[in-house]
Amino acid sequence: MRRQTLPVILAVTLPFAAHAFESSQGDLTVTRMATNLDQPWAIGHVPGGGVLITERSGTLVHLRPDGSKIDVQGVPAVVDEGQGGLLDVMIPRDFAQSREVFLSYAARHDGMVGTALGKGRLSEDGTRLEGFQRIWQMVKPTNSGRHFGSRIVEARDGTVFLTIGDRGDRPSAQDLRNHNGSVVRLSRSGEIPADNPFIGREGIAPETYSYGHRNPQGAALDLQGNLWVAEHGAKGGDEVNRIQSGANYGWPVISYGVHYSGEKIGEGTSKAGMQQPEHYWDPSIAPSGMMVYSGKLWPDWKGNIFVGSLKFDYISRLSGSALKEVEQLQDTTTGRVRDVVEGPDGAIWFLSINKGALYKLTPN
Repeated sequence: MRRQTLPVILAVTLPFAAHAFESSQGDLTVTRMATNLDQPWAIGHVPGGGVLITERSGTLVHLRPDGSKIDVQGVPAVVDEGQGGLLDVMIPRDFAQSREVFLSYAARHDGMVGTALGKGRLSEDGTRLEGFQRIWQMVKPTNSGRHFGSRIVEARDGTVFLTIGDRGDRPSAQDLRNHNGSVVRLSRSGEIPADNPFIGREGIAPETYSYGHRNPQGAALDLQGNLWVAEHGAKGGDEVNRIQSGANYGWPVISYGVHYSGEKIGEGTSKAGMQQPEHYWDPSIAPSGMMVYSGKLWPDWKGNIFVGSLKFDYISRLSGSALKEVEQLQDTTTGRVRDVVEGPDGAIWFLSINKGALYKLTPN
């Protein structure tokens, strides 16, 4: 059920005192920016100071620059079942001109449920999405409520990447006739770019950019414009992957994890023609939300990867030419971290599911 749309008191007046958050860069200040969020999933910064927050139940919250928040109208109907619902939000670089907002979500079509992508224009007063339309949906939807993936990333060339999980059907991640377990690449209108890797290959879904993924719930561009994803393994084997056009990332043929039953997955940890992860976690941290830091406020963190952990309640910081976790940013505020993004001024923002809150980290 949607909440009644009401303004909320300024975030800074909430009963929360900003406090020191320990890190390798000294104490940081953590400030709560919004509370009373219902299963928050993603953050998008709007030029001018606002923030859009998705709630999995189907609400798009607009946290306005004055600290009040409202529910945006005109959001598509979503299937709020299992891991599905309203998922990612992406604000493109040309928002000041286009006012477009992209959303990914679990949608019903052909009587089944699959990952979909749509866009609409945020009204000048920020209260509604105008002209929202579904611009793309995965083929072969299922009745499963699992593994929708669903992070959206705008590439430097203006195309759009969307991650999709295997939908709980492991072998389908190796079946190029569908979109399960893939990263797809689309134009802003949902069309297929002419330079996609499988264009003209009969029987292969032409939107596919990479495949063999289990459930990528984190995605971001690095400072050179390369796409990276963080994805859930099974029991162990959560991965960080640098995405290459046309590459196969191995699921479920290779993995560093095991099935929840303890049984071996596939053929082992490597196979010719399948990519190795840049980093993997064992035990699993349940990664979700990912950003590569610019270095704006903390120069020593320039180029570092930050990933939220749903399982162990921290933000993982990864660095190095042989990528590894070098720090766990953890505090009473972190909880189950669903999304991590960099704000326009270099502050680090994160969403905590179990706290139902949005926080911001700044230098102390």
